[in-house]
Amino acid sequence: MRIFAGIRIFSQIMKKLLLSILAVATFQMARADEGMWIPSLIGKNYNDMVRMGLKLTQDDLYNINHASMKDAIVQFNGGCTGEMISGSGLLLTNHHCGYDPIASLSTVEKNYLDNGFWAYSHDQELPAKGVSVLYLQHIDDVTAEVMKAVGKSTGEKYAKKFEAVKKKIEDRAAEGGKYVVSVKDYFNGNQFFLLVYKKYTDVRLVGTPPKSLGKFGGDTDNWMWPRHTADFSMFRVYADKNNEPAEYSNSNVPYQPKKFLPVSIKGVQEGDYAMIFGYPGRTNRYETSYGVDLAINEQNPDIVAIRDLRLSIMRRHMAKDKAVYLKETGLYARIANYWKYYIGQTEQLKRLNVISKKQNEESAFIKWAKVNDKASADLMSRFANIYADYKPYAKQTIFYSECFKASAVARIAAALDPLHKALDKGDKDTVKKYTDALIAARKAAMKDYDRGTEQEMLAEMAKMYYKEVPKSQHPDIYQNVIFKKFGSDNLDKTFVDYADYVFNNTMLLDDAKFDAFTKNPKKEDIANDAAAQYALSFVHNYTEFYEPKVQAFSEKKRELAKAYVGGLMKMKEGKLFYPDANSTMRITYGSVKSYRPQDGVKYDYFTTLDGLMDKYKPGSDEFDVPKELIDLYNKKDYGRYMDKDSTLHTCFITTDDITGGNSGSPVINANGELIGAAFDGNWEAMSGDIAFDKKYKRTIVCDIRFILFLIDKMGHAQNLIEEMDVHN
Repeated sequence: MRIFAGIRIFSQIMKKLLLSILAVATFQMARADEGMWIPSLIGKNYNDMVRMGLKLTQDDLYNINHASMKDAIVQFNGGCTGEMISGSGLLLTNHHCGYDPIASLSTVEKNYLDNGFWAYSHDQELPAKGVSVLYLQHIDDVTAEVMKAVGKSTGEKYAKKFEAVKKKIEDRAAEGGKYVVSVKDYFNGNQFFLLVYKKYTDVRLVGTPPKSLGKFGGDTDNWMWPRHTADFSMFRVYADKNNEPAEYSNSNVPYQPKKFLPVSIKGVQEGDYAMIFGYPGRTNRYETSYGVDLAINEQNPDIVAIRDLRLSIMRRHMAKDKAVYLKETGLYARIANYWKYYIGQTEQLKRLNVISKKQNEESAFIKWAKVNDKASADLMSRFANIYADYKPYAKQTIFYSECFKASAVARIAAALDPLHKALDKGDKDTVKKYTDALIAARKAAMKDYDRGTEQEMLAEMAKMYYKEVPKSQHPDIYQNVIFKKFGSDNLDKTFVDYADYVFNNTMLLDDAKFDAFTKNPKKEDIANDAAAQYALSFVHNYTEFYEPKVQAFSEKKRELAKAYVGGLMKMKEGKLFYPDANSTMRITYGSVKSYRPQDGVKYDYFTTLDGLMDKYKPGSDEFDVPKELIDLYNKKDYGRYMDKDSTLHTCFITTDDITGGNSGSPVINANGELIGAAFDGNWEAMSGDIAFDKKYKRTIVCDIRFILFLIDKMGHAQNLIEEMDVHN
């Protein structure tokens, strides 16, 4: 009996030990999936990455002395990520990242957006004007230099000192314009890094599937799983004969990257290691409960309502004219993407009780601070005070940026404000500076301009602002002009008539008149311009009465957030902390994994072409597909891209932690091979920018085999396949 009792006791001890080990492993696994890690500091995570399956060395990931994976990754066109997939500058990114340049290159006669495009030789590639890519050279910690310069200053003094030291560091690192440089703050101003890049501006379109595949599922499937979208496009980076950046020229040659990613068509299995490099835009994971409450109950609903109206106006005009559609479709897609995003974020923040969870974290912090960091013990009450002061102006801020500036003519006219002030002072250099800025603003706004759309936009946005923003916060244009000259019992007619008046009495939309004005700008021309009167009334109202309040709130919030995050790092000393995303290169790692979105429902980790065809609806704007794909599907002509289950996999999901800006990011396996392109997140985890949820968070990836299948079998661009390093 004692022997068996001893065995039983030993067994219980071992069981507890095993459970303890499993608990630790589970904690580490959960932590591993969360986090956007700085590449130069990835050594802190390396053992965890190896435990999860990584086969590469630390130097394979990031090294400034020899080629490493970071050299294969680019920031694409300022807001996405791309990756090098050949030694001749071939670049892969998302279709929605290439959407604007593809639409700009398209005409009604040569509609590359709708019909797709493939270059079968370098001379067929199309210059994508305005597109650029950044290659990271190195990251340097400059915290000590910045902290020494700013000292204990706060508010405006801090801002001035920081800008001065930032400029000093950047000027030194730029080497006379050789590099693009940026000093960025991390951990809410507790750490600073200098990032040094090379910028290439000769970028050419190489290939894109038809929009029906590149945007398959449209707004309906956006942010959703299961997904079947072929969200990819291909470009090529060109350089001068020395492989250095150069403006577009016929004499330029394909760029030779230090590193490009080999491609694996072996496929993925559940549990496989998956790693992502990229340029995530913005997260706010250390936001307080007060900020989450403001987002849920004030800001997000207003943004959704404004964008909903904008989209409905654009849809009506785009449906009437294909040329208008091509001109506005890129802008429409950008507005729609975050319209749905804010709907989903609000829903998930509520469902996950994020405010309550944040409050619990804040209570724990206060309890710790009272004993260990008394200077931080009142941080939460100070947060409460600044949010209470700001809340009455939150709607004004959103409606100024989202509603007033929704109209192209309003955006152009708003750019007159600094020029108008400069004309008062009579400084020719300053006048020229702001005249050039006005020309640039007009050029950007006119890219998507259609008069019918924009005139209705001005009328509806002016009316919406009038109805939703407190009357005490209105600019004087409403009483002095709109209602005084155009007022009637019919509110709709009032704003329609006023918009018609503005568009017929402005120089800003007439090329000849605008050109004459910019050559000899005069204050009286601005004063007599109807669009200028409208916009400057809004601008002056906001900058005089509300911008100072917003700036004061932002400065106080920045100081409190810095103290809070700094305090959290002290409170949890020894734990790995990652900073919020700030459009700089990050690494995130996790695994291929299915999930259960709700009771009784399980989502598999992959989708197939069978599922895509199940969604197929002939003639649908969102679910139609090209005849060529239907033929390939009926023949089951998948070639070497077929999975071992005899289907063609289209997309898969991982537990990697990404956000906007990661679009186009390479998804890389344990051996450093490209297995897909990240393009979206899932609906159940759209709280992710504020609160990461390890149970539901998934990254949606376009399977590289689906991408190569479309290039090869449907695009017949075997030339592109041949220049890649494809591993079976």
